[in-house]
Amino acid sequence: MLDELRAALTGGQPLVDGPLDGWEKRAAIGVPTSGSTGEPKTVLLDAAALTTSAEATHERLGGPGTWLLALPTGHIAGMQVLVRSVVAGTTPGVLDMSKGFRAMGFALASRPVLAQPGRHYTALVPTQLSRLVAGEGPGLEALRQFDGVLIGGAATPPKLLQQARALGVQVVTTYGMSETAGGCVYDGVPLTGVTVRTDEVIEISGPVLALGYRGGEPFGEWFRTGDLGRLRDGRLEVLGRADDVIVTGGEKVPPVLVERALATVDGVLEACVVGVPDDEWGQVVAAAVVTRGVTPAVDELKAVVAEQVGRAAAPKLVRFVSELPLRGPGKVDRTAVGESFR
Repeated sequence: MLDELRAALTGGQPLVDGPLDGWEKRAAIGVPTSGSTGEPKTVLLDAAALTTSAEATHERLGGPGTWLLALPTGHIAGMQVLVRSVVAGTTPGVLDMSKGFRAMGFALASRPVLAQPGRHYTALVPTQLSRLVAGEGPGLEALRQFDGVLIGGAATPPKLLQQARALGVQVVTTYGMSETAGGCVYDGVPLTGVTVRTDEVIEISGPVLALGYRGGEPFGEWFRTGDLGRLRDGRLEVLGRADDVIVTGGEKVPPVLVERALATVDGVLEACVVGVPDDEWGQVVAAAVVTRGVTPAVDELKAVVAEQVGRAAAPKLVRFVSELPLRGPGKVDRTAVGESFR
């Protein structure tokens, strides 16, 4: 696929199924959205957006290097690993995901990458990072040797980030989407050329923006994401999807703040918080919680959330689960979590 991508980036056959019309003909690739917020769409990106994103990534990480592909190329995060490799003039290593993600498989796939001269990078979703950190074996040892480990595709629990960094993993959190050629904000700071603003909802401008959706109108100067966020001292804090906000008894509760609070409790590995319809409150806060080791008391979870976020945010429903359902590149399936409470 690397040769086909290289050709598409230099004016050859675009990596898009079917004919393109009008402004769409400028596209080099088409990437499907995950469909987690509605019907899936095909995002069309030109070569300039893709290569600009790759160059800005290398600038932020300390220079070009050799990449390990550990994500599917049907999503922008995986595709950008290939684009960065083309831009860097290197050949990426590829992790065989046909039997799922395994720490030993990651370690084996990392060896030829780490043997190459220069810098070494990979990109993961939080679930993959969690498994490597928990394994504390060859997978973690390999991960610690990478000069940069991009983490995106979903919110990463602060506790997991702290643990990974304490173990020597060079974690860089990313925020972005197919419409921005992948991650365009690293550790809260926009990449070179990218501008972020927010009126509660995050908007992004810059040379990394996609052309538009196939079959739709081209994008303008600014892309309105639908994610909530706030800027503090020039750093972007993402608060989750605007349409995920829970309105309970007239109070607005961003689920991500509740999830962060739950993650501070000993024994909590990760959590997903959703709103469940309720005749009295309109919606009630419900939390699906994955634990490791000793399971905390429900009352303790509620008390921690009430203290850190507010009484209205304390979950009225709590369910302990072995794992959270996923869709797309490591994204939690909030719809499935919500249905589990009904």
